[in-house]
Amino acid sequence: MSGGGLLVAGTTSDAGKSVVTAGICRWLVRQGVKVAPFKAQNMSLNSFVTREGAEIGRAQAMQAQACRVEPTALMNPVLLKPGGEQSSQVVLLGRPVGELSARGYHGGRQQRLLGTVLDCLEQLRGTYDAVICEGAGSPAEINLRRTDIVNMGIARGAGLPVLVVGDIDRGGVFASFFGTVALLSREDQELVAGFLVNKFRGDVSLLEPGLEMLRGLTGRRTYGVLPFRHGLGIDEEDGLRVSLRGAVRESVVAAPVGEDVLRVAVCAVPLMSNFTDVDALAAEPGVVVRFVDRPEELADADLVVVPGTRGTVRALQWLRERGLADALGRRAAEGRPVLGICGGFQVLGELIEDDVESRLGRVDGLGVLPVRVRFAREKTLTRPSGEALGEPVEGYEIHHGVAEVLGGDPFLDGCRVGQTWGTHWHGSLESDGFRRAFLREVAAAAGRRFVPAPDTSFAALREEQLDRLGDLIEQHADTDALWRLIESGAPQGLPFIPPGAPA
Repeated sequence: MSGGGLLVAGTTSDAGKSVVTAGICRWLVRQGVKVAPFKAQNMSLNSFVTREGAEIGRAQAMQAQACRVEPTALMNPVLLKPGGEQSSQVVLLGRPVGELSARGYHGGRQQRLLGTVLDCLEQLRGTYDAVICEGAGSPAEINLRRTDIVNMGIARGAGLPVLVVGDIDRGGVFASFFGTVALLSREDQELVAGFLVNKFRGDVSLLEPGLEMLRGLTGRRTYGVLPFRHGLGIDEEDGLRVSLRGAVRESVVAAPVGEDVLRVAVCAVPLMSNFTDVDALAAEPGVVVRFVDRPEELADADLVVVPGTRGTVRALQWLRERGLADALGRRAAEGRPVLGICGGFQVLGELIEDDVESRLGRVDGLGVLPVRVRFAREKTLTRPSGEALGEPVEGYEIHHGVAEVLGGDPFLDGCRVGQTWGTHWHGSLESDGFRRAFLREVAAAAGRRFVPAPDTSFAALREEQLDRLGDLIEQHADTDALWRLIESGAPQGLPFIPPGAPA
């Protein structure tokens, strides 16, 4: 017998689908329900490697943590990794299967994947009591409905009730709720059970007349009004809002342990991927993280991070065009700390041979690390562990570039020359002891009287975030009604709201 299910859709991108899904998952698991997350198709440059070596979206990995289960490829069977304005790498069941233009993907390939994603969902529902699914964008994208496999396509295919989330902080939430339903076909509307208001500020009683009018207009109830909370989130799909960095910037932060703060500048390279690596730095009291795109913004930085990117050669060209390449070279020569991660590590090397990603062949790197990189067609997807700076450290690797290290001191899988460090390992800074040791080295090199806090636990901060999301659902949603939806499906007899989807 299949477990229950629910699709969390949204009126827009960034309406709060990911955090609501994680919150429902954490609430359920605290009730003793065996639950799993699912997103049929994700478009994101922030990804994660499962224990079996499959690549999935980081949001689904964090939702799995909310469920207290190990993430698997079944939870995100299709991952699209943009490589530019017009094309994306398609990752199917954790493995890249090729590059496709948006027209090629939506023109036929996407619809052929519906059977695959429904099979993955059915496998999860056969194992878990409940599967909480996340949609993408809006379910009312009428230009894409014919080939949809992540919103109403998966809801129809699996008979899932749909909860529509709207961000009231943006304004226009009532029109968005009504319009979302009214642009769906009769068959799709039958699965839309109701609404959830996200990020409300103020007195809920002032909102209630509008919710009653919305119910009168649509025949659908509102399942909860979640208040606005600073710093809540999980690993972002895209954009520059980094979850724990946001939490540190927006909430009350402990004072630095030492006398100084430590300033970290992150180069906002094109197609930046896994920028969530810097969350762990920002979680440290006294560490200030900002994203930069001008060389003068590196002047007062104690550490510069060149992050991962889906376009290494493109990022290299961008660094040169912006004058950041020269600034990084000067920093390295002066012994001022620089950390390159994955694609950022590759650009710091001497030479890149790329016949895979950019197909530009041999390109000179910045030459600050004795490393040569050759792009392989097979992607490296691993979960390495080891020791560095006298501390245990774990990470994960997602890259086509194969690095040949020709000198320097060993550092994880890369190297270190003076105060310039490079590695392919994402997530290494989440290892608390290693992060503190690294920050002590940076502070000493920068001449800062900064001392890492002795008790910051990144894993505990993550758990605290997920528990706060679970609290929001438990305290501000009608959880009895939510459970009825998950267990029994959408209510029968929901009215049709004209005009419905265009023919």
